[in-house]
Amino acid sequence: MSPSLTDLGGGFSMGSTYFYLEFLLAWLTILQKAGYRNPAIFALEYTLVPDERYPTQLEQTAVGYDHICSIVKNPSRICLAGDSAGATLQLSLLLHMSQTSDSMERRPGLATLISPWATLVTPRNRDTPSDYLNADSLHLYGRQFAGTQAKLKDPLVSPGVCKDREWWMRASPSGGYCFMYGSEEVFGPEVRDLISLLRRSGCAVRVREEPGQVHAWPVVSLFLADTQEERTKGLRDLTKMITEVIEPIVHIDGIENDMSYVRRR
Repeated sequence: MSPSLTDLGGGFSMGSTYFYLEFLLAWLTILQKAGYRNPAIFALEYTLVPDERYPTQLEQTAVGYDHICSIVKNPSRICLAGDSAGATLQLSLLLHMSQTSDSMERRPGLATLISPWATLVTPRNRDTPSDYLNADSLHLYGRQFAGTQAKLKDPLVSPGVCKDREWWMRASPSGGYCFMYGSEEVFGPEVRDLISLLRRSGCAVRVREEPGQVHAWPVVSLFLADTQEERTKGLRDLTKMITEVIEPIVHIDGIENDMSYVRRR
């Protein structure tokens, strides 16, 4: 079994795991076809703004990861995943865990990040002619999540503000990071900057920037594309990157041993 913890997006203020159900079930099928005999996806339903704000969502993510680790004895078989704000929470989780005494023993095998909202409020998050996101609305959601202006400078709130290479290296999963995003999306400049920083920090980074695509394109494509091939392209590309790091295990002493872990934005 190979576990995956997934955080789903929605600007911290909307959406649910039910909205992503078709996406997650399609991914589970693709993981099985890729050779994982018993994959598992854990999708976290975190509390939305304005009912709660930081640090509640990060604390819930950490509890979710603790639960996965209680089931999967080898953390290197765990893949963190998230899109948009969910990917933000995964980055925050990694930075948070790197500050604990047992971080090296508990770090996951991989983090797969779809269109991460790296820096919550920055003039580099700009509207584009193609993307459906609006930078001003996103900055409003980001401020609501943070609670105060000062917290927007906290890397655990807005991971993109962290420029400490050693911290990012300590936070890295054992197999590094996978990024998927669209070339036309609002978050594009900040995602590229984060990728560059991670590489300069010595982290292993795999990148898929899809030409002409928008924010969270693997999710959008599943719902809006015309053909089955187009609908699942993003998930198949993502799964291929995962198998390059976390190889499927057919049997260990007669027991199937694969799993995948996912989280909500």
